Amino acid sequence: MKRLWTKPLSILAATTLVVTTNISAQEIGVTTQTRLNSTGDIVDVIKLINISGKQRMLSQRIAKDYLYIGRKVSVSKARKELDASLSALLEAHNILVKSINNPEIQNLLSFVELSIDDFKSTANEPFNLDNAQLIIDLSESMLEGSQYVVDSLKEKVTTKESTIVGTSGKQRMLAQRIAKYYIAFQAGIKDKNTVEQMKTAVKDFATAHKALMQNSVNTPEINRTLHEIDKLWKIVYKFYLNIEKGGLPLIVFNTTNEITKKMDKVTKLYVALYK
Repeated sequence: MKRLWTKPLSILAATTLVVTTNISAQEIGVTTQTRLNSTGDIVDVIKLINISGKQRMLSQRIAKDYLYIGRKVSVSKARKELDASLSALLEAHNILVKSINNPEIQNLLSFVELSIDDFKSTANEPFNLDNAQLIIDLSESMLEGSQYVVDSLKEKVTTKESTIVGTSGKQRMLAQRIAKYYIAFQAGIKDKNTVEQMKTAVKDFATAHKALMQNSVNTPEINRTLHEIDKLWKIVYKFYLNIEKGGLPLIVFNTTNEITKKMDKVTKLYVALYK
């Protein structure tokens, strides 16, 4: 297996090296503890898949929060979440830059860094439809770049473990994507693409959720958390699909955040299986 990472995630000596990194606010933070041993290569890649996968979610959450603030819905929560997400996005990006030594991915990460700067400046601009569309476009570019990193890392291990972590982590992003397009429509971006992206995100989440619930490696805690999500999902997905009707922005904000939180827990539990 070809190495992608440099010193922060490499075996420097025969002794075990432990690297602990805490990324920003608790509700969106990534905590990784990389213990390098005989299976260190795979363990490291799975950790990086989780971190880069979290970037996908943050790209959607930042745009969503900007739109919620602009619509003056749950402004205090959205502002706090937006600030924490921007900080977490940059901190996680710095970890990826220091940990991955593949030239192609490094080039992509350089582009992502430019997008982060644009993201930060636009997120602090006054709300209007032009800025709303710009931040949605930036979130799509960030998502595409982060997904590319995830896919590149998965190719280097091609294990069931990396696929599970990638799929579980993607659910965090899809939940925030649903909220982003829901509020985008209410904010005035009422084109066909907004509706289609919302419906596709709902469909993709449902398909992956079913697959994860049937996963043979699930621990009792993973199953318990997935069943909690399942009970909520069976009720709220219909609200999401009523994007054109609208009228439930607070419910969408709170339920998608709850799903994201629970899916983050599930993803960390999957990561922990492969230490």
